[in-house]
Amino acid sequence: MLFKDVIGQEHVKQQLIEMVKQNRLSHALLFLGKEGSGALPLALAFAQYVVAQPQPSPIVEDLFGGFTALETKPAFLHPDEIQSQPAFQRAHQLIHPDLHFSYPVIPRKSGDKPKSSDYINEWREFIQQYPYGNVYDWLQFIGAENKQGNITAEECNDIIRQLNLKSFESEYKILVLWMPEYLGKEGNKLLKLIEEPPPNTLFILVAENDEQILPTILSRCQLIRIPSLEIKEIERALINRANAAPETAQQLASICEGNYREALQLLQHSEEDWQSLLREWLNAILKGGPLAQIKFTEEAGKLGREKQKQFLRYFNHLLEQSIRIKIIGLEKISLADNEKDFAQRLNKIASVSQQQAIIEELDKASYYIERNANGKMLFQALSIKLFHILQNKVVLEV
Repeated sequence: MLFKDVIGQEHVKQQLIEMVKQNRLSHALLFLGKEGSGALPLALAFAQYVVAQPQPSPIVEDLFGGFTALETKPAFLHPDEIQSQPAFQRAHQLIHPDLHFSYPVIPRKSGDKPKSSDYINEWREFIQQYPYGNVYDWLQFIGAENKQGNITAEECNDIIRQLNLKSFESEYKILVLWMPEYLGKEGNKLLKLIEEPPPNTLFILVAENDEQILPTILSRCQLIRIPSLEIKEIERALINRANAAPETAQQLASICEGNYREALQLLQHSEEDWQSLLREWLNAILKGGPLAQIKFTEEAGKLGREKQKQFLRYFNHLLEQSIRIKIIGLEKISLADNEKDFAQRLNKIASVSQQQAIIEELDKASYYIERNANGKMLFQALSIKLFHILQNKVVLEV
């Protein structure tokens, strides 16, 4: 993977290139970015860039007692030049012997003590197909279903063994450890290795939530923050990489909140008429009564988890736009005509404070959906809450 294959993040890319160019590489880096920001693709591009750098020329004593280099090689290659290196081709295919990976895995059968290397073929295929995927996508890819992924004690032992070996052909041995949040107390096995690694060993940890990482590991890493993607960056990526229509790309980029993975998920269901479903829900809440609400919750409960999240995200998007219309005016908002009309209607039935209260409830509901809440019960409870927010201007705990 090349830096140019990573969406946006130009400032971070330049920072990483300068670290290599000036030989200021810390032995442990933590790439911290929210889902869909590109932290994993960026870490892979960086690891492949470092491992493919030409090694310093060997120095040998000549016949007359002097010292000379056997061969002159550039000390640093720019990202545009690295692709021509044979080592890069192996790194790009994730088969370079000095590039190692660690990630959450599951036992293939009861009693197994799984390691990342057991799933390396699936990992290579996953990175090729879903470079912006999250850990849920990965676990489903390897057939985890409802099983919990882990980075096990056996995996930690394997990491220690691999990184204590000499490098084969690169100057650096590199470990890309994805989702250190899945390291339990067994992660303490790695402390000594991270703090005092063998020469020319580089740890690259890739995480979404630093609060879930062992503090002892966190304190030993140099933090590289990966910001969420800009709307325009996602819009261009959807058009150029996913062949989305410009109008669709603009709409999805504004909804997905800097999360390219979410944008791709939304694109898969862009034919869904979320606005009609939302209109049905609000009419059931405000006019239809209990029977209409029950009918809607039956319908929403059958959508499936991803579609339920996308529907709530779409509602959130319209609420945010309606608030913006009130604050900065309709003429400064870039929306499709039907969405502008719907956002203005939302302003007629709810004040800004009510809309903010609804946004909070929708965010909570998305959180519960992520954790396998029953869809029918969740939308029934949410309908009651929204009714009281809109009618009585209070929020009830249901």
